[in-house]
Amino acid sequence: MDVAQTLHFIFQGALGAFLATLFWAESWGDLKKFESVRHILVGAIAGYIYSILYSEYNFPNLIVATIVGWMGKDALEAVLDRFKPKTRT
Repeated sequence: MDVAQTLHFIFQGALGAFLATLFWAESWGDLKKFESVRHILVGAIAGYIYSILYSEYNFPNLIVATIVGWMGKDALEAVLDRFKPKTRT
């Protein structure tokens, strides 16, 4: 695996997460919050994971890496919610 390709996928994942953060932000102040930074970091991690799983280095895979970065935070939160202990009421 080439380091430049891996870094490119990480960048694409972070770019997708940044675009999602920019899309959902209600003000410029929302971009400075920890939640936004966390979203971008999770997107970069999702891009790295996708770089491990991709079939070949080409344009469609870079687009998918961007989409994975966009949705990475939501997917991770859905998985974590599944494993949360359920509270009894």
